[in-house]
Amino acid sequence: MVILAVDLGKARTGVAICDKGEMLASPIGTITDRNLERVADKIAEYAVQRKAEKLVVGLPKNMDGTEGESAQNARAFAQRLSEKCGLPVDMQDERGTTITAHSFLNVTDTRGKKRKQAVDTLSATIILEDYLNKRKNQRV
Repeated sequence: MVILAVDLGKARTGVAICDKGEMLASPIGTITDRNLERVADKIAEYAVQRKAEKLVVGLPKNMDGTEGESAQNARAFAQRLSEKCGLPVDMQDERGTTITAHSFLNVTDTRGKKRKQAVDTLSATIILEDYLNKRKNQRV
C-alpha cells in the first residue's frame, strides 16, 4: 500500500512516501507555508500524483504521553486531510523524530540552510518508517 506521511509544522511541513510493498520510506520534500489550507491542498496534490492509498500524520505527544495543543492541531489537520483527499488517515506518535533527524544531520554534517530544509522532510520519513515497522509487527 502506498502511504504518504506528514510531519506538520508551524512554518514547514515535511512529506514522505513509501513504495507499494511498504519496504522503503522516501522523502518527498518540505512545504514552506503557514496557511494550513494551502498545506492540505499541496498534500492532496502529492497524494493524487503518487497514488497514495493512506495518509499518516505525526502526532506530537508530550514526553509523558499526554496530548497538548500541538497534538490537537495535528488531529484537526488530519481530519481536514481525510475529508480533502478521501483517504483514511492514521496518527503516528512522533516523539523523538526531530531529535533523531538532527542526530542524522549531525552525522552527515548537514548545516545551515540545507539543514533547515532537510529536518522536516527527514522527520516525516522517520515517522513513516516507525509507522511501517508498527504495521509489520502487527501482522506477525
